[in-house]
This record gives sequence, C-alpha cells and structure tokens, in this order.
Amino acid sequence: MDLYFLGTGAGIPSTQRNVTSIVLRLLDERGTIWMFDCGEGTQQQVLASPIKLGKLEKLFITHLHGDHLYGLPGALTSRSYQGGDTPLTVYGPQGLRRFVETALEVSGAHLSYDLHIEELQSPGLVFEDEQFAVYADELDHRIVCYGYRVEQKPLPGPLLSDKLKADGVKPGPVYAQLKQGRDVTLPDGRVLASSDYVGQPVPGRIVTVLGDTRPCEAAVRLARDCSVLVHEATFAEQHRELAHQYYHATAGDAARAAAEAGAKALVLTHISSRYQGDAADMLLAEAQLHFAETKLASDLWSCTIP
Repeated sequence: MDLYFLGTGAGIPSTQRNVTSIVLRLLDERGTIWMFDCGEGTQQQVLASPIKLGKLEKLFITHLHGDHLYGLPGALTSRSYQGGDTPLTVYGPQGLRRFVETALEVSGAHLSYDLHIEELQSPGLVFEDEQFAVYADELDHRIVCYGYRVEQKPLPGPLLSDKLKADGVKPGPVYAQLKQGRDVTLPDGRVLASSDYVGQPVPGRIVTVLGDTRPCEAAVRLARDCSVLVHEATFAEQHRELAHQYYHATAGDAARAAAEAGAKALVLTHISSRYQGDAADMLLAEAQLHFAETKLASDLWSCTIP
C-alpha cells in the first residue's frame, strides 16, 4: 500500500506543481487504486505516472473548488477510453452529482462502465467491506469540505509453523487451511484448532487524507493514531493571517495537528505557488519543528505506508 501524488499545488497549476490529486494504491490488497480529488490536468499527470485509470475503483472528492474537481469529467471519460469497464463510485459533497452529470451530458460523453455517485449527507461511515472502512468528517473551509479516514481491517495473524512442526505436522495443505481459519482433522484423528496455530491479528493501516481546512477538531479526529496523515500546507507561518482569512492551514498547523492526533507520519501537500524551489523547503522545516516525521510531497512522488 502506498500513496502516489499526482498533483500537490494549491489554487492554480504552476510549472512545478499541478493542482490536487492523490492516489492510494491498493494493488497488493485488492488490485485496485483509490483517488482523492481530481484537479484540472489530472489525466495529463496520469500519463507521466505508473497509474492506470482502469484500476480506479473509488474516487473521493473533498470539496467542489475547481482545483480539486475540474479534472473529474476528463478522468471519467479517459477511464472509459482506456478500457475501464468495472463499476466506479465517486463520493463527495452535495452538488457533485449535478456537476458530473451536467458535464457528461453537455459533452455527449459515453462511459463504458457503471458510474455511481454518492453525495455525503453528514459525517460518518462512507463505505465498508471486509477489508476497509472509510469515514468522513467536515472540516473548516469556506465551503463544505470533507476529510477522509481509510481504516484497513486487522490482518490475519502469522501461521505458527514452528509449533506445527514441533507437533509433528508436516508442511502441506493443512498449513493453508489453518491459516484460513479452518480447523483440521488429521488422518490419525487429531483435531487441530486454527486458533492454536495462528498468531494474534495484525492491526491494519490507517490513512487520513484531508481537504482544505483551517485548524479544527475534525482534522485531529480523522487523524487519530493514523499511519500517515496527508494535510494541506498552503502557507508558511509568516502568512498565518492570510491562511486564516482564506480558510487554509500553515505547515506548522499541519504538524501540530499530526502531533496532537498521534499520527505516525505527516505528508504536506497543497502548496501555494508562492513557495517555489527552496522556499518550499521552508515549509518542511517549519513543520519539522513540531513534528519530526514530516515529508513534503512533490508531483509524481510516492511514499510507502508501512
């Protein structure tokens, strides 16, 4: 599992950063990818990346500002042209359905797959299956804006193969059956209980991706004990008043939220175009004063989620 950053800029594209789009690659876990936001030019960024839109299973929109949304119609149609034929669900605030359906209708687009649009009515559980649960909460932005928390459910514990060998059970199909949680009766009549030969479940990973926000309690709740927090860092500390005025956060705000939430790692994104080159490193340095395990995302960069 890893995060791949297609776009890490704020507001408008720059020569160094396209606007926001982040991909959670679940190729080992379920063979698919999930996308968070789809700013203008996202499909162009995809062409320069290893991302395959045909594997896109879910797309989560944080809010309806253009730098998070305007690339959506193009990405949806490109997925169809590139052979994507499995269902796709898009989640986001109210108004998302009208935007997507209008764009597709006016442009005469035809999709080769079933598109489902889920407009969020309130904070809480957004999606759940046997592997993952996704929660949303409303942040503090100029319009309705959500952050998302992806929780991987506990993984099966390790097979205690040394114990099996000590009990005279040779490697073979029995090992796989026990690992799958099935009790096994051996030819000699012994019954092996799976619970006796499989270790404790391994906690799953937690990934929190926030939309645009001023510091708020919802951001901390979503990030509580997460494996990695992706947080906007639109402004430096010297522009704190501007950040508050425009409903954004500073790099220091992001770091303080990560520390309060007990996050294991922080990734800064949504960087204003005023911070080019070495100026962006200033944001990283400001965040690391409060939270050492901080990284600064750049376009077409990825980070593994341990």
